[in-house]
Amino acid sequence: MCDSRPMVAIGMRRPIFSLIFFLAIGLSTLAAAQDREWKVPAGGNTFRLAPDFKHRGLKRDGLLTWADSSEVFAIYFRVDRAAELQLGFVARVPRGLSQLRVAVADQEFQLERDNREFAEHGIGTVQVSEPCYVRVELQGLERSGDVFAEIRELIVRSTTSDLQLTCVSTNDGNMFYWGRRGPSVHLRYSVPRNVEIEYAYSEITVAPGDDPIGSYFMANGFAEGYFGIQVNSELERRVLFSVWSPFKTDNPRDIPEDQRVTLLARGPDVKTGEFGNEGSGGQSYLVYPWEAGKTYRFLTRVVPDGQGNTEYTSWFGDKSAGEWRLIASFRRPKTDTSLKGFHSFLENFDPTTGHLQRRGQHQNVWVRDTEGNWHECLSARFSVDATGGGGHRLDFTGGADGKSFFMRNCGFFSDTGKPGEMFERQSSAEERPQIDFDSLPMK
Repeated sequence: MCDSRPMVAIGMRRPIFSLIFFLAIGLSTLAAAQDREWKVPAGGNTFRLAPDFKHRGLKRDGLLTWADSSEVFAIYFRVDRAAELQLGFVARVPRGLSQLRVAVADQEFQLERDNREFAEHGIGTVQVSEPCYVRVELQGLERSGDVFAEIRELIVRSTTSDLQLTCVSTNDGNMFYWGRRGPSVHLRYSVPRNVEIEYAYSEITVAPGDDPIGSYFMANGFAEGYFGIQVNSELERRVLFSVWSPFKTDNPRDIPEDQRVTLLARGPDVKTGEFGNEGSGGQSYLVYPWEAGKTYRFLTRVVPDGQGNTEYTSWFGDKSAGEWRLIASFRRPKTDTSLKGFHSFLENFDPTTGHLQRRGQHQNVWVRDTEGNWHECLSARFSVDATGGGGHRLDFTGGADGKSFFMRNCGFFSDTGKPGEMFERQSSAEERPQIDFDSLPMK
């Protein structure tokens, strides 16, 4: 991101511009260039930076409004080249007089407004030196009314030739929600053809600071479910394993009895139930204090039961401790398959933290066939969801780093990956899984 400055403390205030001076300078800069204009809606591009990331400020109608001078917000958009930008807001102050601080691209502007109706107000002109995300930081300084302002959208104008601007420009398809969550990225592993795969094995390491709340580092994905680790709150982390029902619905109560995923076994302290809203099926999770900087291992078995169903079992453990813990075992009806579609993904499920980067390393990735042979997965195909593929957010990438694959998303960094790209990692044959399958816990 272009602007990596720390937030300016409230006490470091510059003198307030006079209203007359602001109108003379701000409005003239808005009128200086009319070649291109973009509207950046607050509802899909705004995040609260301080004092925490809780969902405050943004209203259901997409307006940004706040009353606490300790609150700091940022609106993000991306430009594809160096450019001169003229910035403004469509906003109003419902009551009284308000003074605001706006910081962007190493510049700070202080504004004073008292308009009761929505109108366009100039901020100023900034220079962006390279392709990147631009952060427009907002803070209220003083007010005599109930709130500092109600901001509908940021206006960006530029005369820079062929400039392209990226943002979440519409709420069609609930895109404000999905856009604030950020793009999800995936790696589909290359596995040998014409063999029946029974087990998938992989390891994940997440560096400190790359694990904000809302992160799901999914290790072992397969055609009918997924298995990985989550950050659910400041105090809680989970290991999550889910299997979809063959019946397509977002409401688990609609699933016919003969198409319900049933629980066969679960490990100590594992909670189980149903899930919905993304398809439906059986879900299990273990509240477990996994730590950034440590390496965790994941093992998933997929095997038909010979009666038209398939059983899915997953184990998890701290690699350095040599542990294996059963998470759960499920039976999926009307399914007769071996393990297919082996993949991993990285997502953010919390829209209040979509401005924070996530990055996970996926290493020592293997599959084991029904004859007991291990096969190393050395290549993977990269992809992204509709938030990235549709051009709403471009802060996503992936690659190979030595013996590991990696995925990175959110954070409004400048790099952008190429969906469909193939990555090749170095072999980790010396670390081939050594597993005593007969001793794996089943309860």
